Parts: sequence; structure tokens; C-alpha cells
Amino acid sequence: MEALRRIVALAAKELLVILKDKKSRFVLIAPPIVQLIVFGYAATFDLNDIPFAVYNQDRGAASRELIARVAGSPHFHRLADLDHEQQIAPLLDNKEVLMVMRLGPRFSADLQRKRNAQAQLLIDGRNSNTALLALGYLRTIVADFNADWAKQNGLPGPPAQLQVRPWFNASLLSSWFVVPGIVGLLTLVITTIVTALSVAREREAGTFDQLLVTPLRPIEILIGKSVPGILIGLVEGSFILLMTVYWFEVPLRGSIGALYLGMSLFLLSAVGIGLMISSLAVTQQQGILGAFLFLVPSVLLSGFATPISNMPEVVQYITLASPLRYFLVIIRGVFLEGDSYALLFDQYWPMAIIGAVNLTLAGWLFRHRMSY
Repeated sequence: MEALRRIVALAAKELLVILKDKKSRFVLIAPPIVQLIVFGYAATFDLNDIPFAVYNQDRGAASRELIARVAGSPHFHRLADLDHEQQIAPLLDNKEVLMVMRLGPRFSADLQRKRNAQAQLLIDGRNSNTALLALGYLRTIVADFNADWAKQNGLPGPPAQLQVRPWFNASLLSSWFVVPGIVGLLTLVITTIVTALSVAREREAGTFDQLLVTPLRPIEILIGKSVPGILIGLVEGSFILLMTVYWFEVPLRGSIGALYLGMSLFLLSAVGIGLMISSLAVTQQQGILGAFLFLVPSVLLSGFATPISNMPEVVQYITLASPLRYFLVIIRGVFLEGDSYALLFDQYWPMAIIGAVNLTLAGWLFRHRMSY
């Protein structure tokens, strides 16, 4: 009980130090809002690969020709041929394919009779920019198919029509993909910087030696330095979540508890990194530089800016060490797909392991540096 009171007192002191400093308050409030607005309205992404599946109920010559044109395009790669309708949803839900082409049983017959033939496209709309690019490529292929078929059969207009149905993001709004990811990005930035400066601030102010002669044990100091970062991260993350739902109007379809469980594990990982940096830094300037040295590659390797599947295979293995990679899957899954605890379990346990390793290393570094 006495140890708990000491930890609470140290955590309260850390929070007061942060909140009383005008510069610290500015860093906590202004940059997240500005970055949220900038990323929410300005960020866009590119596309390199489009896996797709085919559900062809027709088997006629025209349907085979259209599918061959799509499969032969350098932008697409044909992943699967489906036998029944129930196979469509799992492929899209699990992100195995970006889209499914569905051709009805009368596609070729309608074309032969010079009628408009319907082809349905089911496309994953979670990443709206990717979906729009893929749709643009496919429309070009269908337009070329239409022109060639009309010329061969003496038709005045396009015989084949493409009906598009995006999944998860019906309007293909970029903000629905970008803004939830900013929750993870800004939470990581704020938590890492606040924690990275905690011990460095004590050393720079000359109060670290005074802290060492208090009854606080090293593990209690470590916990007391961690709690403010976690609390600030939760508050910042909650604020950005509210902005995401009520300002950008991104639907929150899944379990809020599943989201906060993922955020808590994510914050433990971020705090561990921040404490490691803080243990090594002598000045606050070194702490900030160390934080950004970690943040830049962490964001690049998370899949926030570029799809992980487009990275070299070696780099894809390196991304497994980035906690932001898993939290982005969690937050986008909860917002767009309505994911629950069970569906996100595969993202929880890697973050739990990363957090445990980070905090253990931070504790070792902290004790090691205190011996000097």
C-alpha cells in the first residue's frame, strides 16, 4: 500500500510538471489537432497490386474473354476462381482479394443477342483510394472490351455494363481510411515524446539525483514515469476518436471495448519505447531526437502510408516488430468492419509481447543507468 502511494505521488508530480509547462501543453494540444486536419483532408495513397477473384456463372466465350483481359493486365493478378456465392464474403472480409468479379449466367447470351450484359464488381472499400484506383483500371479494361465487341458485332453502343458495389466503405471516402489511422499515429507520437522526456527532464533540471535518494525503488520510479504517458495517451486517443466520429463522421461499427483494449496494449508498447529512450538521453533535446529516430521508421513500417504487401519480403518481416502495424488493423477493423474481441485476437497478442519486451528492456536500462 505504501509503494502504491509513492507511485501515485510520483505520477501526479509528473502530470503536474507536464501540464504546468506552457510549451508542453502546446505540444499536447495544438500539433495533434493540426495533424489530424492535415492528414484527414490531404493524405492520399498509391496502388501497385490488385488481387482479385472471379465468380463466373456463364462460361461462355464473351465472359472468358473479359476475364482474360483483366487477368492479363499488369495491374491485376487473378487469385481464385469461385464455384458458389458463399465463397465471396470470406475472401473480401479476410482481405485475401481486393475485388470479386461476378458474371451472371446470361452474360455471353445477352451479348450475342445484342443486349446490355450485366457484370457485378464487389470491391473492398476499406481503403477507398485503393478501391478507386482499381476501379479506374477495371473500367478502362471494360471500355476496351466494349469497343472491340461493338466493332466486331456492328453494335452502336457499349454492350457490357459494370455494376460496382463497394464493401465496408460504400461511398469510397478517403477520410474513412485515413482518419482512423491518425488515431494510432498521433497517439504514438504524443505518448512516445512525453515518456521520452520524463527522465531526461529530471537529469537536465538536476533533480534526478534527488529522486534517487527518496524511498522510491527503481521499479516504482519506472511505473510512476509510465502512468502519465499512458493517461495522456488515453486522453489524446479518446479526443481524436471523438473527432473521427463526430467531425469526420466515420462510422464506429465495432466494439468500443475491443478498441480500447487494443489502445491500452498499444500504449504499453509506446511507453516502453519512450522509457528506453528516456533512460539513454541526458538532455530533453536528446530525448526528442531519439523519439523521432524511432517514430519515422515505425510509421513507415506500419502500413499507414504504403501497403505492407507492397514492401520487399525482408521488410515485411521487420514490420512485425512495429506495434503501430497491429493497432492500425484494430482501429480500422473496429471502425469499418465492426470487428470484435475474437476477430482481433491475432492483433492483441503480438502487441502484448512487444509491450512486455519493451517494458522489460526499459526496466533493465533504467537500473543500468542508475548505477552510474
